[in-house]
Amino acid sequence: MYHAGRALRRAAQGVEQMMNYKTVMVGLALDRPNNACLRVTGDIAERFGARIIGVAASDLRPPMYFAEGALAQQILDDEAAAVEKRLSALEAEFRAGVEKRATAVEWRSSRALPVPYLLQQARAADILVIGARSETFVDPCSAPDPSDLLMRLGRPIMVVPPAVEWLDMRSALVAWKDVREARRATFDALPILAAAKEVTIAEIPEEEGHRADALAHVSDVAAWLRGHGITANTLVPEKAGGVIGQIEDIAAHTGAGTVIAGAYGHSRFREWALSGVTRHLATESRRCAFLSR
Repeated sequence: MYHAGRALRRAAQGVEQMMNYKTVMVGLALDRPNNACLRVTGDIAERFGARIIGVAASDLRPPMYFAEGALAQQILDDEAAAVEKRLSALEAEFRAGVEKRATAVEWRSSRALPVPYLLQQARAADILVIGARSETFVDPCSAPDPSDLLMRLGRPIMVVPPAVEWLDMRSALVAWKDVREARRATFDALPILAAAKEVTIAEIPEEEGHRADALAHVSDVAAWLRGHGITANTLVPEKAGGVIGQIEDIAAHTGAGTVIAGAYGHSRFREWALSGVTRHLATESRRCAFLSR
């Protein structure tokens, strides 16, 4: 019995050790400042004693339609030199921003399309930090679009708005919906939830009369979190609908620094179309969004 008990304690300690991020990856854009992403990446690395991998990529744009021969080659050569120079500058920026905040740092870059390159590199990380992009069209040659990454990455993503100064872990909000994606996201976010001083689980009923079901859902999630040593408040508004607005109101009321949610979408003509809530959190929210599926 003694040996069995010791084995169980060791197994429990192993589970707790797994509730950490050991490698944080940050995707840098060539076309805008990366200060917010680097700050949040450093915060995560310091909190969990993690190493950091910086990643950046950019591909060459095709030469203008009227360029050909030597002129076209000169354009390509000039652009290739500019890309290499920018990638080199990004490496210096990355190292200066996080080198003193991580157990180790590594830089990876390539002259390639950013999204496919990041999808390949994500195998080496526990979590990816990426900058929010509010524009409808993101140049696929110079920056990764979070919307493109969400459905295929296979790792949780922390989307960081450009105005964020630090990763505020005092309060976290789980935007619950009783689907697989939300269960995956909440599990992936266990280290964040364990680090937060206050956790709130909120579900917005999509139709009138479903509040009792929503209350049961968030109660079960709170009980599950208690098993991991995490105490959480539960909240289900009286009013159904208006999910985006209500989530933002709850986040503001609870002072949430991070909103945790499943990334929902559906396939349409072989492309991913994100739900309104997911797209809002990935592009328009004023606070960090932890998204996973």
